[in-house]
Formats: sequence, C-alpha cells, structure tokens
Amino acid sequence: MHASAHGETARSAPDPGSAQRAVSAVWRIESARIVGALTRMVGDFGLAEELAQEAIVDALQQWPTDGVPRNAGAWLTAVAKRRAVDRWRRQERLDERLALLARDLEQEQGKGGDLLWDPDVVDDDVLRLIFISCHPVLSREAQVALTLRVVGGLSSEEIARAFLVPTATVQQRIVRAKKTLAAANAPFEVPPREERAQRIGAILGVLYLIFNEAHAASSGPEWMRPELSDEAIRLGRVLAALMPQEPEVHGLLALMEL
Repeated sequence: MHASAHGETARSAPDPGSAQRAVSAVWRIESARIVGALTRMVGDFGLAEELAQEAIVDALQQWPTDGVPRNAGAWLTAVAKRRAVDRWRRQERLDERLALLARDLEQEQGKGGDLLWDPDVVDDDVLRLIFISCHPVLSREAQVALTLRVVGGLSSEEIARAFLVPTATVQQRIVRAKKTLAAANAPFEVPPREERAQRIGAILGVLYLIFNEAHAASSGPEWMRPELSDEAIRLGRVLAALMPQEPEVHGLLALMEL
C-alpha cells in the first residue's frame, strides 16, 4: 500500500530520523482518537487496535522515504480503514458495513484526502474508549494496562518498564482484556446516566493507581517514576476536557496536580 493511494496532502521533506520520531509522537498523541474512531467504524475493539498497529507499520515503512503527511493522524486513520476494507473483502464479508466504510473512504479521497477530525465525534469516541478500557468485567491490572496502551498510547514495553514487570506480562494482560471484552460483548459506548457514576469511579481509580505508582512504587529499586505521574495527569486532563460537568474528575485532577 502506497501513500499516493490516499489522495495525500502536503508532506514534509523525507528524513528517516524525523519520520521515526513523528510516528512515535503521532501515536502517543492521537492513538485514542484513531482507535476510538476505528472501533466505532468496525464495531470490534480488538480489530480496531490491530488495524491501527498495521497502519503504524505502513508509516514506519513509507514516511522515511515519502516524508511525513501534514495531517499524520488522518493518514493513519485512512490507511487503517483501507486495511479493514481489504480484510473484509478477503473474508468475503462484503456487507452493508463494508459498503458504508468504502463509500466513506471515497468521499474523503474526493476531498483531497485531508481527513479532518470532527471535534464532537472524536470526543465521543475517546470517551467511549476510556469507558471500555476501564470496563468492570476487567481486572484492575487489565484496566491499567489497557488504559495506558489504547488511551495513553504507550507501548507494551513502556508499560512494562514503568511498572517493572516483564513485557510478556503486559502483553498477556492486554490480550486477555480484549478477549474478556469480546466474550462479554461489551458495547463501545458511554454508559447510561444511571450507570455512569459507578463507572467513572472505576476510571478515576485507575488514574489514581497510575499516579500513586509514580510516587510510591510497589516494586523495584526506584521509589519515584515521574513518567507515570505525568501520564496520569495527562489522562486526567483529557478526561476533564471530555467531561467538564463531572466534579469528581476535576477533584482528582486538582489533587494530582497539587
């Protein structure tokens, strides 16, 4: 798959080192939006993350020679959506979902390929992603790993280093979490208002656990891990922006920043 197939917008000049850094930065910043948008489109959380990772592989192959797209997050989303179309065609699942997704891609290409984020839709997608990452059917360890991976954009290796556990342990937690969500048929949605208070409590608990681990490490020789503290605060700010009417969210964020 070549970038020219996406109706690509203006790119920066090729630079292998710069491209590698750009891929890492875009994934860290935009991963929640990308995976959230893909989950809404394909209806499968696990598949959405696989498609996003495949798009990252394409970027690592193409951006060093072709240059970094002006709207890198949109490029990754478009590539992942095309991957979904290709996968469904191979599986002979040319159903209504595929037809809608293919038409959506054609419309984006007709606009010059410069897919712009819809702030309302994106915010909804990220909020749904936070709720599904902290779904009550998951263990607390799985919630933490999934939140840092799909909402925070950290790699399994980064999560393992932060918590001083083997990378394989983190990967197993993430795989089991996806299987558990699939088996529970967990909906990709913001829960109804009557369930929201309990679910928000779980989310805040995950963020505070991440923050606490930064200041009182539960294992290993390092007492302080500032990268985890920064990540907890960053995710807290994201949640506060998405749920500005929730006082408990602002309260936890204020506590962590203090």
